[in-house]
Amino acid sequence: MSAHPATGPTPSSLDAFLAAYDEALAHWPLPVEALTVPTPYGATRVNACGPRDGRPLVLLHGGGATATCWSANAAALAAGHRVLAVDLIGDPGRSTLDRPRLDGLPELLGWLDAVLDGLDAPAADLVGHSYGGWVALRYALHAPARVRRLALLDPTQCFTGFRARYLLRVLPLLLPPRTAAKARSYLGWESGDTALDPAWRELYALGFAAFPAARPVTGPRPTPAELRTLTAPALVLLAERSRTHHPRTVAARARHTLPNATVTVLPDTSHHTLPTARPDELNRHLITFLAP
Repeated sequence: MSAHPATGPTPSSLDAFLAAYDEALAHWPLPVEALTVPTPYGATRVNACGPRDGRPLVLLHGGGATATCWSANAAALAAGHRVLAVDLIGDPGRSTLDRPRLDGLPELLGWLDAVLDGLDAPAADLVGHSYGGWVALRYALHAPARVRRLALLDPTQCFTGFRARYLLRVLPLLLPPRTAAKARSYLGWESGDTALDPAWRELYALGFAAFPAARPVTGPRPTPAELRTLTAPALVLLAERSRTHHPRTVAARARHTLPNATVTVLPDTSHHTLPTARPDELNRHLITFLAP
């Protein structure tokens, strides 16, 4: 689990969460190798698949989504890569943070440095969704020599802030009690009731309720000056129906600050359904971009 022992889930809630995690992972269309990578901050769970000698491709999930969320993408991406889906430390998942929380962005980036070291990956392609997009972008700015290509899927806090309406809907979720029912209601609202994988939806809801102390590291958006220093080729794919931010505004800002990036708005997708709503189209964009 990712929470600190003193503030983590109860045994019963943890058991339910871990059972749901395994159920969601069982939906992956190819065998998964469960890796445990030690770091100075705690043990990190990585779900690996694809050829062991393939080009490393690190997948960073959105807040609360866990590394199981890539079920519709893993097989296509593994055709040419060693897919390494990481459970973000300090977030619900099977990674274990050995302290109450990371001390800001430097430790978060140091953790990802240690994960890549532990995976024997001097450099990798990075794909990040939502909060994982912010982490991936920050890491690419922190360690440009270690990021070959960078793909951001409806990333939050990278180019613009959140919509005011979204914040009004989300902030009450953080007030106690944190229940699975609240999380299910939120996912239904944000996705417009577009079908979500039931196993993943239940895992997200149980993680939201079971890890009340989970507080991922957050920080300011990169400045335009910082973004202009990005050296990795970049792909930005946005969800047309995202309620987290205004996708057309994000697209315009991304094109302005990353003039060499490919920026596309994908139709009929919401923030949480982007990896799964139209997987063939999403995977095609990613495979084309990630091709050597």
